[in-house]
Amino acid sequence: MAISFSGLVFWVLLCFFASGSLCIENFHQAFPIVEPDPGHTKLRLAREGLETISRITTPISSVAVIGPYRSGKSFLLNQLLSLSCDEGFGVGHMRDTKTKGIWVWGAPVELNIDGTKTSVFYLDTEGFESIGKSNVYDDRIFALATVMSSVLIYNLPETIREADISRLSFAVELAEEFYGRVKGQDVAFEPAKLLWLIQRDFLQGKSVQEMVHEALRQVPNDNGDRNINQVNQIRDSLAIMGDNSTAFSLPQPHLMRTKLCDMKDDELDPSYVERREQLKDLVASVIRPKIVQGKFLNGKEFVAFLEQILEALNKGEIPSTGSLVEVFNKGILERCLKLYNERMAKLVFPLPEKSLQDAHERSRKEAMKSFDEQHFGRHHAKKSVLQLDENIQEVYKNVIMTNEFQSSKLCEALYIGCEDKMDQLQVLRLPSMAKFNAGFLQCNQSFERECVGPSKANYEQRMMKMLGKSRSLFIKEYNHKLFNWLVVFSLVMVVVGRFIIKFMLLEMGAWILFIFLETYTRLFWTAESLYYNPVWHIIVATWETLVYSPILDVDRWAIPIGVMVAIFILYWRCYGRRNHGSRGILPIYNNPKGGSNRPRSD
Repeated sequence: MAISFSGLVFWVLLCFFASGSLCIENFHQAFPIVEPDPGHTKLRLAREGLETISRITTPISSVAVIGPYRSGKSFLLNQLLSLSCDEGFGVGHMRDTKTKGIWVWGAPVELNIDGTKTSVFYLDTEGFESIGKSNVYDDRIFALATVMSSVLIYNLPETIREADISRLSFAVELAEEFYGRVKGQDVAFEPAKLLWLIQRDFLQGKSVQEMVHEALRQVPNDNGDRNINQVNQIRDSLAIMGDNSTAFSLPQPHLMRTKLCDMKDDELDPSYVERREQLKDLVASVIRPKIVQGKFLNGKEFVAFLEQILEALNKGEIPSTGSLVEVFNKGILERCLKLYNERMAKLVFPLPEKSLQDAHERSRKEAMKSFDEQHFGRHHAKKSVLQLDENIQEVYKNVIMTNEFQSSKLCEALYIGCEDKMDQLQVLRLPSMAKFNAGFLQCNQSFERECVGPSKANYEQRMMKMLGKSRSLFIKEYNHKLFNWLVVFSLVMVVVGRFIIKFMLLEMGAWILFIFLETYTRLFWTAESLYYNPVWHIIVATWETLVYSPILDVDRWAIPIGVMVAIFILYWRCYGRRNHGSRGILPIYNNPKGGSNRPRSD
């Protein structure tokens, strides 16, 4: 007894350290490989069942049965494996331990497929639509079985419903998406062989294959109904199955369904037994080894593959049918919309409308490309693409409004600046057409260069009206102001020439200018007629030359120049006469030779 006990302990420890879990001695039973969490919202791996798969070193394949709750999936698997209910998968109406999650039969069926020894596992899945579970949980079970299996048996009682087609559409897109994401790594899309198994007693007029074809046929939609479009999109996604699906009918084994586990084959309906054997042959004929990344999977590789898929499902990286867009594409949509926002946020407003449109198209194209690379589903993603585009357009509308506001703000500031500039040019101390034209041109050029965006056209019209009005007003006042300035200037020069510097020629020239201005306006009634005289044009040209040039602006320096001239004249009056005597510049202002200073002759 001591030796036997020691040997037992040795083998237990050996199994524990070799597998990292409890040792399983009897594999001729069902094991859970995926279990639900307590809330029935997520799935987790069952290590004990995975050990049954990890030990297989040959290529493996799996046959999974899916279907509604209490539709006879476990009993069907026992029939395919030629097992009784006592030794096979637990049957709901017989035992309290109904299937939860996904279970595997521990003893694989060995088959030679195209010269390759293959270990075939049979998987039993928890039925969907049972009480106390969320749709997301059902869909994850469905998705996991779809990706894992080589043959997917869709067990349906009586008929095919629209919900069944919708779930299958999701399963096909899921498989296509999973394999499609590893393109470039020698992975082709190889969806599981689909077997529609319809359990019904009477098939009058139509075969199950005809029933499946009719259920998957496009629904006429002449009025463009959105709901019918969605129904047809689901059918479009199933087109990838092509010849990869088969329909099979199986009659009821017996009217007393609760007694099935207690019956032998000779007690069952003979037609059922015959069709069951045909079903076994059909399943065996379509089984193929599981291929991922271009190679067959052995047990350990299959477990690693299962871990990867389950992690993705629980993280939401692979969505559920009930929330195809909301669960998965919604997150991608938000990231792509954020990408668009980030690109548009780099723009400096305001921008010309064409530049903003180009930036929008580039950012939108980049966001759409990112979504196209990440989104789930070829057909169901159409709605997400429309939603993304709609969201981008909403953001773009706000960007346009921001650009319009910034453009209006900038152009308004430039317009007000030019308006103030024109007002300043209207009140020049020394009127100068050249200075006005220079300011006018500078204002117009700065507005044309700096005012950008959608408000430019509107403000250009206002700008042209304002500048035109200012120019007309300046020209109208220019000649009058210049005339008055010349009259004052001539009188000032008369006083300066006679009493300050005593320069007769200056005084004479000032008198001539004064007399010309006054007599011309008297002879020709108004001063306006003077402005068309060639002499006036010469006077204006001379005035413009003296008053304004790009080098010297006399208007700006009028006060400093006036102060300097006054200082010079005072200096001349105070100190110049002491040094040079009281003699005038010209003899006409000097004392005569026979004046009081001559000596008397008498």
